[in-house]
Amino acid sequence: MRHTLLLVSVFCLFGFVGEAQTNPGPLRPSSPTPAAEIAGGSIRGRVVLQDGTPISEAVRISLYVIRGTQSISYTDQQGQFEFRALPPGEYAIEVEADKQRFELARESIQVFRGMPSVITIALKEKARSRNSKDAGTVSVLELAQIPPKARLEFERAAKATKAGKKAEAIAHLRRAIEIYPDFLMARNDLGAQLLEMDDLDNAETELRQALNIDPKAFNPNLNLGIVLLKRRNFSQAVNTLGQASAIDSSSPAARLYLGIALVGVENLDRAESELKSAYQMGGHDYSVALFHLGQIYLNKGQRAAALKSFELYLRETPDAPNSNEARTLIRMLQ
Repeated sequence: MRHTLLLVSVFCLFGFVGEAQTNPGPLRPSSPTPAAEIAGGSIRGRVVLQDGTPISEAVRISLYVIRGTQSISYTDQQGQFEFRALPPGEYAIEVEADKQRFELARESIQVFRGMPSVITIALKEKARSRNSKDAGTVSVLELAQIPPKARLEFERAAKATKAGKKAEAIAHLRRAIEIYPDFLMARNDLGAQLLEMDDLDNAETELRQALNIDPKAFNPNLNLGIVLLKRRNFSQAVNTLGQASAIDSSSPAARLYLGIALVGVENLDRAESELKSAYQMGGHDYSVALFHLGQIYLNKGQRAAALKSFELYLRETPDAPNSNEARTLIRMLQ
């Protein structure tokens, strides 16, 4: 009986979690994170080469505001970065990679209250790096051999996504794939767009195609895991999200969704561990993990721990779509 209660609650919550995670975020192209910035906004970005391939080396990201202060961050192994809890306003982002290979990149971005601002920054290689036989690193563009027309369609898709034109972005991504079927990032981004539109069949097709190109690509594994969760195929979701977490163990998003999938297969101890890690790594942005932890404690008969989790969840996100459910559970436990 206790497992029945737990799974029903997971299904009720998943609509909220899935919607938050499929916001234009990392997943398209950067990795997804729950969008729960109530008090401020955030910037989620990814640094890529001109063919759309994420840069794997650590790149310095400087965030500038009008009043002159700045924050410094570095990209992860997927080329992703994030600045959180930002007051609304206009910011400038400066990307400094290998100075011998890449030009300095600088972009402006507007931050809004209560939502993430997403940006993809393409590094431009210096002419000497592209052409010199003595260059220390072979250009990834030469290795990837992605046709210029396919790259152009990918860039147009990114601009359309930023402008909120989903249908236009999808059309550009499809054209990029028609030109170059092995364009992994275009397939991932198309899958993420379709996932956001709840077109699960086509999203799964594109994401599996992306994984055929590179089974160890983080974003397609994470996105496919979310598709499987939405289908309530928990067993396969555990395997796929476990792969994503193994590829990037520092990703709170992978751990959050893996925890949800583990709840679905009733592996509560491991689910508890993954959800705790998601919250510890991601903090306020991943407070939804507290709701799931409360459900786990409730099913284990740990009423005090469940009450504490639900109360902390409401303190962090009092306006969450499922806040009434959390309040009902708190009243039941008091």
